[in-house]
Amino acid sequence: MQIQTQKRYYTPAEYLELEEKAAYKNEYRNGEIISMTGGTTEHNKIALNFAAYFKFGMRGKGYQSFIGDVRLWIPDYTQYTYPDVMIVAGKPIYEGNNRTTIVNPCLIVEVLSKSTQNYDKGEKFTHYRSIPELQEYILIDQYSFHVEQLVKESENRWSFQEYNGENSLLKLGTIAYEISFRDLYEEVDLKAL
Repeated sequence: MQIQTQKRYYTPAEYLELEEKAAYKNEYRNGEIISMTGGTTEHNKIALNFAAYFKFGMRGKGYQSFIGDVRLWIPDYTQYTYPDVMIVAGKPIYEGNNRTTIVNPCLIVEVLSKSTQNYDKGEKFTHYRSIPELQEYILIDQYSFHVEQLVKESENRWSFQEYNGENSLLKLGTIAYEISFRDLYEEVDLKAL
């Protein structure tokens, strides 16, 4: 005899209430709550390097950087998620009455892990593209000196570029900013992974 378990679906309000009390972060995808796996120290270093260098390099130029603990609301897909890094041009627009969830990043950075890379490159990017303000998506490999860059050229048209090698330089396509791979991968031990 096979016992079927019924999947529990939550409203966005139920998710937000549970998330306030949760010991660990969870994503919300169209009624389902998905536990987030923990990242490696190398993953964390890469995300922090990008956010820190960007913040200090763009001081006074009207951009704000947010890392992993700030939630993103994607209304077209009824999804709450926690990108590794989000950049907002100007002031953040908040969803609801709190200051924990934004809706208007112009740039999103994800550091790829083996367990999430297919999702980050596929379905998650589909969801991110529905954000009107989003102009650029950066995918950083934590296992090698490799970055993929997607830049919005027009509605439904994105250009793709890859960067490889320790001596590479990532130049953003929508913001006058660049970062060397030496800075991006600073203190990251690729051999340890």
